[in-house]
Amino acid sequence: MSSVTSTWRQRRQAARNRRALDRALAGSNTPAMHHELSTLALTSGQFSSVTR
Repeated sequence: MSSVTSTWRQRRQAARNRRALDRALAGSNTPAMHHELSTLALTSGQFSSVTR
């Protein structure tokens, strides 16, 4: 049962991270900021692809 709970928590955390990234990208004022946020997300290893 703990592996199911662990998997569920990981998926929820990933969903929260994706939503946070989407909000940050939507609020980015410049292409440079959008690029910087995308680069940070990709290098953190949490996202395999970032699109706008």
